[in-house]
Amino acid sequence: MEQLIAILNDTACSLVVENNGEVTTYSKKGVRDLIWLLDNEPWRLCRARVADKVVGKAAAGLMVQGGVSEVYAPVMSRLATPLLDHAGIHWRTDRLVDLIIIPAGDTRCPLEQIVSPARNAREVERLLREHFEAMRNANTANQNQ
Repeated sequence: MEQLIAILNDTACSLVVENNGEVTTYSKKGVRDLIWLLDNEPWRLCRARVADKVVGKAAAGLMVQGGVSEVYAPVMSRLATPLLDHAGIHWRTDRLVDLIIIPAGDTRCPLEQIVSPARNAREVERLLREHFEAMRNANTANQNQ
């Protein structure tokens, strides 16, 4: 895990995934890379070790759904830990916080608000996918006007 943490700290990436000795980095905001991995390369998450800049309930739910084995984040939400614990995922953080706050202000992360009613990782994934689909539909409608 120390190698993954070093990569996370020393590069512009936001997510580092190690599976069977192969390390891959990602740099999209939010949980976009985790959704992409679930849809396109789910094997990368299965039993993987992951270092992520920030892990809230949304990211934790997707990591559980992907079957990761270990997670490190410099900042982690208290809402993420029950999902990780329930799945038996070893986690580590430098700072456990009550809320994930968006960098540009003092408001709660929108993804955390979207998944707040979820009782388990499956519900987290469902709520996120519904949200992203609604956004795609709205963008398509706006482009067609």
